[in-house]
Amino acid sequence: MAQVISDRRDIDFVLYEQLEADQICKEARFAELNRKVFDMLITEARNIAVKEILPTYSEGDREGVHFENGKVKVPKCFHKAFELFKEGEWMAMTKPQELGGQGLPHILAQAASEYLIGANYAFCTYMILACGSGKMIELFGTEKQKKLFLRNLYTGKWGGTMLLTEPQAGSDLGNLTTSAKKNSDGTYSLTGNKIFITNGEQDLTENIIHPVLARIEGAPKGTKGISLFIVPKIWVNDDGSPGERNDIVCTGVEEKMGIHASPTCSMALGSKGNCRGLLLGAENQGMEIMFHMMNEVRLEVGTQGFCHGTTAYLHALNYARERHQGRDIAAGKDADAPQVPIISHPDVRRMLMWMKAHVDGMRSLLYYVAYLFDKSACARDAGDKERCEGLAGLLTPVVKAYCSERGFDVCVQAMQVFGGYGYTREYPVEQILRDCKIASIYEGTDGIQAADLVGRKLGMKKGAALASLIEEISQTVKRAKEIEGLADMAGAVEAAAKRMSETAVKMSHQLKTPDFRIPFVYALPFLDAMGDVLLSWMLLWRSVIAVPKQQSSAFYAGQVKTAAYFINAVLPVTMGKMNAIEKCDASAIEMDEKAFG
Repeated sequence: MAQVISDRRDIDFVLYEQLEADQICKEARFAELNRKVFDMLITEARNIAVKEILPTYSEGDREGVHFENGKVKVPKCFHKAFELFKEGEWMAMTKPQELGGQGLPHILAQAASEYLIGANYAFCTYMILACGSGKMIELFGTEKQKKLFLRNLYTGKWGGTMLLTEPQAGSDLGNLTTSAKKNSDGTYSLTGNKIFITNGEQDLTENIIHPVLARIEGAPKGTKGISLFIVPKIWVNDDGSPGERNDIVCTGVEEKMGIHASPTCSMALGSKGNCRGLLLGAENQGMEIMFHMMNEVRLEVGTQGFCHGTTAYLHALNYARERHQGRDIAAGKDADAPQVPIISHPDVRRMLMWMKAHVDGMRSLLYYVAYLFDKSACARDAGDKERCEGLAGLLTPVVKAYCSERGFDVCVQAMQVFGGYGYTREYPVEQILRDCKIASIYEGTDGIQAADLVGRKLGMKKGAALASLIEEISQTVKRAKEIEGLADMAGAVEAAAKRMSETAVKMSHQLKTPDFRIPFVYALPFLDAMGDVLLSWMLLWRSVIAVPKQQSSAFYAGQVKTAAYFINAVLPVTMGKMNAIEKCDASAIEMDEKAFG
């Protein structure tokens, strides 16, 4: 597999020229950092990604995981890379140093993660889930719980999971049946079964900490009665020493389309009547705790989709430059004309331009949202903090769903560039495509993200976050109108943003009418259109920076051409999507279900 993961030149452009992210080093909490440290850390991330993680990609996929007698063995090649990963302190980049993390800003971790996730996402899931488990304990755990669990999770000594889904309760968590009964010693006895548990069992770490959603006996029905419990695979004594094996076991692993090196487990709790857990937070607070970590999780899943897309694009670009096939279209019927690289063919260039526009735009959008997390943490007044949090909350369901879908679409286009070879294992795009698809399904399907966007986020605080977003876009449009050559593109982005806002308002109003189901029919199409508008903004923003420098290099000139392609060729289709949404056709709601066939 070629050593192609990401585009360092474009990463630097977004970090330092578009977002000026090194300015965060002026804040007290990041005062020890500077651009030199940023560059060094990203370079080190690339080094471990290329030298240690990337070689495990195809090998881990083909070996897969092995399940026997309740135990799961991960691919052998993962063990060395995982130890080096821990030694390099890559497990918890944004978490506090005193807890085993590096204390880095999210924007810097985002850049480093692009290499790590791009090298092998299945490998990185072991890191991501441990951090997610730790994050909930950090926010809601008692001092004793923090002392027992956090450092071991954040340093990779222990692994982590998230036990939500049950056979009868997938996304409908309010219907879960896993139960908890309080014991005299303050612990809880849990009984139930969970499915689709990523890394529910593995042999990389000494212990696995399972956060488990369950209902305490007598608790209210629905999501209001759900609590969250810390359930260690191996019980942790009060002094931190390992105790007995807990009654939580893996009963099987799924055979999946992709991420074969990451076990997706079925888990049984209390089959012998002896599964113990610790309550995290208060009783019936489980869903609140979950929502507190959702923004970061959604950003990570959107990043997963994007990373697969950018890697696939770079493979396709290299292949298009190297593969000679056919003659230049200008040669006509000249049989003596030489073969040319397929990048010379107009249709291939169209596919490459489409991929580049989406990859570049997604990178800017994801980094922008990560930077909002940092700005919120460093905000000096309540108003600025509320604004950053509102924007992040509005955008995270979009980046999760849009980037996971568009990342997959880029993988599909990349395979098309390879032609028949792309469909074989000789080249990595077939695995990249397979591994990418899960991003649009788990951590809340794209449809659920869209329902959250339309049903909750657009109208929160009387639409304040949406108004802030439109203002941000307007500032870029204003700058672009003052630059020669960008006025038409700026006008198109301005019109699309205005139309997006108007469509959002109409959908919000319709939610309060007897036809309230119709906005949910068009929630995902609206999220898709909103993603397009956001990318047009990001690409226009890039052009504002690039135009004064476009004579100096092909890179800057390419920024302007990429924006022009997206705004002139893709954004008009987006306007058509919003036309369709505003028609509010109710056929999908009104049709008799028997008529579906």
